[in-house]
Amino acid sequence: MENIMTTLKSSWNTSINKGGEYKRKDSQFRDVITADGSSGFKAEVGRYHLYVSHACPWAHRTLIFRKLKGLEDVISMSVVHPDMHNKGWSLQHDDESAKLYGTTGDDLYGSAFLSERYFDKAPDYQGNITVPVLWDKKEQVIVNNESSEIIRMLNTAFNDITGNVDDYYPENLRSDIDAVNELVYQGINNGVYKTGFATTQESYEENVNKLFLALDEVETILAKKRYLTGNQITEAHWRLWTTLIRFDSVYHTHFKCNIRLIESYHNIYNYMLELYQVPGIASTVHSAHIKRHYYASHLSLNPFGIVPLGHSQDWFAAHNRAAMA
Repeated sequence: MENIMTTLKSSWNTSINKGGEYKRKDSQFRDVITADGSSGFKAEVGRYHLYVSHACPWAHRTLIFRKLKGLEDVISMSVVHPDMHNKGWSLQHDDESAKLYGTTGDDLYGSAFLSERYFDKAPDYQGNITVPVLWDKKEQVIVNNESSEIIRMLNTAFNDITGNVDDYYPENLRSDIDAVNELVYQGINNGVYKTGFATTQESYEENVNKLFLALDEVETILAKKRYLTGNQITEAHWRLWTTLIRFDSVYHTHFKCNIRLIESYHNIYNYMLELYQVPGIASTVHSAHIKRHYYASHLSLNPFGIVPLGHSQDWFAAHNRAAMA
């Protein structure tokens, strides 16, 4: 058990309580980009940079909003290597990793590890080394490393620059979005990790059951209406979707979330397909990177680092969600 705990803490920066339950630590960089710069960070073309992993569902949220809001020419991006061990997120990059996993290296500073960006201006930093990281190239500091806040900045702060005013957190739906976000985060987004990183049978069973109760609740909602909130796709959908897209290939097996496959949920599965088929979204999904990271990095859970082949998946199969309108 001690070796497992050491590996978990060093390679995933996790915190396991005495009951064997995984506890996620809060993000510590929480500044905000605003259109007028009143926050100290003004929305500008070319000023900001995202460090992301294609494997991470939290980072995936920011990639989706960067795509949906037309920010790819406004905010640059670096993609880490899928393998992550004792030194954390690696920025290793070569032609093979670029081709197979979409890595880019750190084309700003040539860093070997993402931790270098964390410690550069905060040498006494004690938090986790996580993605995504929203970096200010002008001031050379981390603006924010909390994905839920980054996507809201991307949602509105750059509207005057891009002219894209699509709103994924509309004021009239905010209370509904917040309620769904709470259900999804506690039961599903974080639930898969609390299940997978549990170090006692009791903690595992408690969290896997909570996970599937939450999925059952979402299935019930989607049986009655097309969307989780209102009559449009909102941030609540994308926050859930990045977990769903990884579920059958990774969480079901690797994290022992194996009571049911997402494919067995009729409404959730079709809803997942509909969102995948939103223009541009497919380009944000890198399945090889996702699988390589989880299976080859969490060696406490998969000691030989064998990456399963998995089943083929037709993400462009017809879905039935339009009939729910």
